[in-house]
Amino acid sequence: MNADKAKLMSYEPGSTDCRLLIEAKASLENAMRCLNGQPQFDHIQHQLLAVYNQLEGMHDLKRAAGSDVSFITVNTSTQLPPAE
Repeated sequence: MNADKAKLMSYEPGSTDCRLLIEAKASLENAMRCLNGQPQFDHIQHQLLAVYNQLEGMHDLKRAAGSDVSFITVNTSTQLPPAE
């Protein structure tokens, strides 16, 4: 296997949880890039980075625990009520 193919495979999500976390982190990276260099958005960038780090921690947990951990299981106690 060549190095380019190995690099591409390293980004392939192993589960739906991983795919969701990877997509969320990529979205935050894009938002932080868009705001980069704008001092009036420094506080927002710090908040986005904190969320990114939380997602990275969840991703690390998922990689370590595998199928023993799922973030997409529905927890009805935290769902929002239906819109009226």
